[in-house]
Amino acid sequence: SRSFLRESPCHTTPVMAQFTLDEVAKHASPKDMWIVIDGDVYDVTKFSALHPGGQFPLVEVAGTDCTEQFYGLHRGDILKNPRFAKLKIGTLAGKKAELAVQEAPYSEAHGFWRKASPYYTESHHRFRAAIREIMEREVIPTAAEDDEEDSYPSPELMLALGKAGFIAAMFSSDGKVVKQAGFDKLPGGVDPMEVDEFHELILTEEVKRIGCYGFSDGLNGGLAIGLPPVYKFGSQKLIDEIVPAVFRGEKRICLAITEPYGGSDVAGIHTTAVKSADGKTWTINGVKKWITGGMFAEYFTTLCKTDKGITMIVVPRSAGVDTKRIKTSYSGAAGTAYVEYKDCVVPVEYTVGKEGAGFMYAMANFNKERWGMVAAGNRMSRLMVEECFKWALQRKVFGKRLIDQPVIRFKLAQMAAEVESVHSFLEDLTYQMTQMSPKEVNSHLAGPIALLKYQQTRVATLVSDNACQIFGGRALTRTGMGQFVEKFQRSFKMQAILGGSEEIMADFAMRQAVKKADGKQVAKL
Repeated sequence: SRSFLRESPCHTTPVMAQFTLDEVAKHASPKDMWIVIDGDVYDVTKFSALHPGGQFPLVEVAGTDCTEQFYGLHRGDILKNPRFAKLKIGTLAGKKAELAVQEAPYSEAHGFWRKASPYYTESHHRFRAAIREIMEREVIPTAAEDDEEDSYPSPELMLALGKAGFIAAMFSSDGKVVKQAGFDKLPGGVDPMEVDEFHELILTEEVKRIGCYGFSDGLNGGLAIGLPPVYKFGSQKLIDEIVPAVFRGEKRICLAITEPYGGSDVAGIHTTAVKSADGKTWTINGVKKWITGGMFAEYFTTLCKTDKGITMIVVPRSAGVDTKRIKTSYSGAAGTAYVEYKDCVVPVEYTVGKEGAGFMYAMANFNKERWGMVAAGNRMSRLMVEECFKWALQRKVFGKRLIDQPVIRFKLAQMAAEVESVHSFLEDLTYQMTQMSPKEVNSHLAGPIALLKYQQTRVATLVSDNACQIFGGRALTRTGMGQFVEKFQRSFKMQAILGGSEEIMADFAMRQAVKKADGKQVAKL
């Protein structure tokens, strides 16, 4: 039998054999099947029995170059999977890859590829490259499968991300806190004291680039909003206990504010915290709902009613805390939980800041949370633009590529224009944040951030609709070509509800604008 590997005349490393199309054509029976995909030759004889679509489609193309048929039914990156890459036995003589689309227009933000930028420095580019490498090494290989199977990010994964400095990098704009936690360098060799909100924007985009909203929220959704109140308003003792352990990936934390009763009405919470007679402990009773990361968190940054008003308390997972999984439209990998506190006793040292100041702390946290949601949501929308471009460039119907149809190009133009407009607004607000103190951000940018969040979720609605029309039935299928489009259209609406619904965001933005206009001389028609 012929060996498919031969020795290179200059090296001892085996190289793939080359075949002619006539040689491939000799292997065209159900018991001996070779196929050509984009210049590569595969022996699918044994695999045919395991092919999800059955043996017939392979028998039909056996012995031929089936590149067009393959890309009409499969994602190109599936060939990189080790399970399928090992089926490759050689290459087709004189044939070069033609149809595989590696990069698509508008698949990266302007700051990533444009020649000049007023925002991004060499530090930002090093940081993005390092974060992407960590994601591709530690997360992406199993993310889609974990997302589909509702599997939480494992403790082993979190420890690996902690060791790589990835978790500390989530809070990179708070460089002093990162340094105090023992991290002198962030991914890419970036000094924590030199970072800004653009580094956080980059990390948020890279996490959402994987296309698995639920699993990525499991990675950083609860951490990103549950930890900042601790290190911004908590005591040094509380910071020392929690922050380093979270950064190292040893512990996880979430934010527990929302309740079944009021939704966005934070001031209307029912959960109570009663201080003991000796003043040493809180006894907490109540429930929280839709808590991202609650299923696997060791700490719950919880908003409670006390005698002195709304107070924020970090509640360690204990016998008095019970969590139940909530099934939502996106993956259970996010760990979305219903949290019940039943006579839960917590030392008063776990109080965040001042008693009665919890509402203020929650509001201060909301602006950064909403900014992060815009960054995450728009990166998911951008992924849909990328997926649709790739599909339109490789899919042929009625003898033409989809991209050659004017109606498809119009839909792509709509999507790209809207995504880019949101990103430009986001970059501008991010720059403003780099020039302001947290107090100034909350004073001057709360309205614009809310307005942008409203705009981003409206854009996501259009993107989802267009992506579904471009992919057709595949957009409704949870595996294969349209799997990420299906995930998106099942989860994009989360953004329009969480962190403040669209209607509340739009109204809040306008009320903030009116508040600033009142009492000032304004232009008159």
